[in-house]
Formats: sequence, structure tokens, C-alpha cells
Amino acid sequence: MIFEFEKTINERVNLPKTKGVELYVKREDQIHAFVSGNKYRKLKYNLLEAEKTGYKTLLTFGGAFSNHIAAVASAGHLIGFKTIGVIRGDELESKISENATLNFAQENGMQFKFVSREIYRSKISESFLESLKAEFGEFYVIPEGGTNELAVKGCQEILYPEDFNFDYICCSVGTGGTISGLINSSQPSQQVLGFPALKGNFLKEDISKFATQTNWKLISDYHFGGYAKINDELVAFINQFKSDYNLPLDPVYSGKMMFGILDLIDKNYFPKGSKILAIHTGGLQGIEGMNAHLRKKNLSEII
Repeated sequence: MIFEFEKTINERVNLPKTKGVELYVKREDQIHAFVSGNKYRKLKYNLLEAEKTGYKTLLTFGGAFSNHIAAVASAGHLIGFKTIGVIRGDELESKISENATLNFAQENGMQFKFVSREIYRSKISESFLESLKAEFGEFYVIPEGGTNELAVKGCQEILYPEDFNFDYICCSVGTGGTISGLINSSQPSQQVLGFPALKGNFLKEDISKFATQTNWKLISDYHFGGYAKINDELVAFINQFKSDYNLPLDPVYSGKMMFGILDLIDKNYFPKGSKILAIHTGGLQGIEGMNAHLRKKNLSEII
């Protein structure tokens, strides 16, 4: 399989030095417009495995504005795989045209299976998967969010040797695959900091299943109320950051991470002279959907 859409990206944007701390942003979001950042990294070896084992169809899971759903649909379209998305929320079936993410996925050939939230909770049960095979035929399963051993292997390739001179590696955390890969490929002297985008203590256990080192920590103070939760303060921050540095952030992951990093710098969390590398994991496709949500609530939008 040839990933003709892949770009080799090693751009690091240096933000102005603050309180004696250097902050760089690694632009993983530039790998591809839709199969971007950690989504490309997570899919790479899964797609190679699917091809190797003879599968022609990918099946995965996600919510209404899932970056993962958009990425799988786009990757499948680009390399000639059929794709199936099991979507949380059966009420969404009649609202595809109103949802930027689902509309994009459908335009890229993805078939949908909309299920209730109750059924979705048992989505990986053997009986449910067998019912899906009866409906769609054989398929290669990619977990919700894309995290498995092959995904972690792909995320281990985010760091290059020239990244080993940073004291801190920072990333947003959803299912734990990206930070696990970063932990495994980091130097023991580096500290890997994860900024969860959702509430809950289960992430430590999930990450520990894949992480081979202990040089990591989760900072759980910047989730803004939970997954996909946002307020005017975060929107204003994301817009100001883009205006100041010409660098867009998504509202679910990278925006919260960057808000947290700069707040920690302001609070003298990092020793003077520290060098920080923040990983921009992509997800910019979600901005359109988030803005539609903000408009309904008469809140400020992301520019």
C-alpha cells in the first residue's frame, strides 16, 4: 500500500519565549487535511494490517463530530477501502446533511449504522459484532478513537531524534494511544505531559496497558467540563492564538492542551530554561461542527 497522501512533516513553530521557557509546536496537523496528526499515525499500521490480512472493508465507531470517523472515511476513500461507521445516537440518522462530519464521511463513501446510546455501550460485544457481520459482511475492526497496539506503534513515530533535546513533550489525550506512543519513543530524561480532553480517572489505566516507561503524567485541570465541552473563554483563547501566531487549534483537543500549557507557564510550573514541545494532533475538521453547536446557543464562534 502506498500512502500517496502522506506528507513528511517536521515543522516546529517557535512561540515567543515566556518566563525563560521555550515552547515549540510540532505541526502534525499538516500531514493531511482530514487524515491528519495522530489520526494518520493511528491508522497507518492498522491499514497495512488490513491489507495484509486480505480485508477490503474497515469498520469503526464514533460520535456525531468524531475526527476519527472523518479520518477513516477519508483514508478509505483515498486508498480504495470500503468504510462503515457505527455512530452513537440513532437520532442522527435523519440529520446527516446538518452535520459537517457525517456529511463529509458520507461523501467519502462511508456507510453508517446508527445505534442508540444503550446499544453503543456494548458495541464491542461478540454478539453485536456478529450482527454487523451478518449485515455488512467481513470487515477489519478499528476501535473507537483508533487506539490499539498498532495505533501506538504508529504514534511512536511522531518523535524524531531531533526532538530528544526537549525537556517536556506535551499532547492532548482522548483514548490514550497518542501519549502511549510518545512515552514509548521518548527519552527517559524527558517528561511526557498529557492533557485529557474528558473527565475521568480511567485514562491512567488505559495508558498503562501500552506505555513502556514511567516518565509521564496527566494534567486533568483543562478539560473545560468534559469531552467536547467548550466555553467563551476557550473560544476567545483559540481565536487569539490563531491571530497571534497564524496557528489554528481545534476546540476539543489541541486548544485545551495549549491553554493548559500557557497557563502552567504563567504559573511557573516549568523550570526556567525548559524546552517544551507541544504536539498538534490535528482535528481541525471539527471546528465547523463545533461552530454550528455554538451558533445554536448564541455563543461566539471559532474563526
